[in-house]
Amino acid sequence: MSGSESFFDNQNYIFANKDLLRISHLVEGDRIIGRKDELNSLAQALKDAVQGHTPNHVLIYGKTGTGKSLCSKYITKDLRSSAAENDVSIGVAYIDCLQHATETQAVRSIARELNDEAETGISIPSSGLSTGEYYRRLWNILDRRFDVGIIILDEVDKIGDDNILMQLSRAVESGKLEDSTLGIIGISNKIRYKEELNERVKSSLSERDFVFPPYDAKQLRAILESRKDAFQDGVLEDAVIPRVAALAAKEHGDARKAIDILRYAGEIADENGAETVVEEHVNQAHTREEQNRLAELISKQPPHSKLLLQALAFQTQQVPDDEPAIPTSNIYSTYEVLCEQEGSDPLRIRRVRELLSELSFLSIIEQTRKGRGHGKGAHTIHELVDDPELVLKACKSI
Repeated sequence: MSGSESFFDNQNYIFANKDLLRISHLVEGDRIIGRKDELNSLAQALKDAVQGHTPNHVLIYGKTGTGKSLCSKYITKDLRSSAAENDVSIGVAYIDCLQHATETQAVRSIARELNDEAETGISIPSSGLSTGEYYRRLWNILDRRFDVGIIILDEVDKIGDDNILMQLSRAVESGKLEDSTLGIIGISNKIRYKEELNERVKSSLSERDFVFPPYDAKQLRAILESRKDAFQDGVLEDAVIPRVAALAAKEHGDARKAIDILRYAGEIADENGAETVVEEHVNQAHTREEQNRLAELISKQPPHSKLLLQALAFQTQQVPDDEPAIPTSNIYSTYEVLCEQEGSDPLRIRRVRELLSELSFLSIIEQTRKGRGHGKGAHTIHELVDDPELVLKACKSI
């Protein structure tokens, strides 16, 4: 290679705007497919904020890739625009609670998102303040800058202490806020998250609950079609989008997964110097996405959930391919051994059943009730969605 050549000289013939295929990209409303009812419901819950009044608090549940974060970001953007026409200022803070998993980290991040130090004269240092002081500064920021604050807590269940929900939901009632008001949008993959909150928090939230269902194949295809201008004209073979949509629909209706597969397929074509994206690129992309998705999903699980996944994977490796479902009792026996190796105490069987149900809700495993025979009752059996080798690899890579 000569000194004048660059590693970046070659033109990209595949993508026109790859950002359209990134989950972090906030698309326009006409690209949000299959969520009109959910957007209308969110708008109804938040509409009082348009006039500067206190909106309803909202809790949104649903599996990964069902549009929860996308719709929350879009509706609050629309809300800010509509409120501005009434001279009502709305501040929106989006917090990824997986990244800010303690109360202090979360409230500090909220304050930073809403602050403009040049306007407020308030600083939000990275350390050195108590949690209470971060709250005090947050209240001052809201009172000085906004009529209404909307705080989106994505994966809110990752915050170990629900005190932040208590503090935020009671800020107006307790007199912490004087000139502004506040609404909360909590987002969780855990359908039973609300049951984990203490009664005082439930009472102070008085929230609206919404469940986002998985997308079907038709909706997934429409979502992908709406983003195909991410590619150069003519580079997508006709069969590519239907193939991606079918794969994602079969595997739990995850739009995030579908978009990732389509982007990976384009990247694989580009890496190979191909001029078109074909079905074989989709198949390779599916494998890549599967590994990445599983590692990401498992990384977010509590330690004992990871041990249960390993136990189920080990059990699955020991049974015939045509009998992959494992009873809870078998998983628990292997789980106890793994706990002993890790030097931790095993959870009670009741809590283990709850964790397995959560893994099923997240589509990491599948659960089925199976009869033991006439008059002998039934028991729950569990099956991995992915190959046990992939699961073990994902658990070890974390």
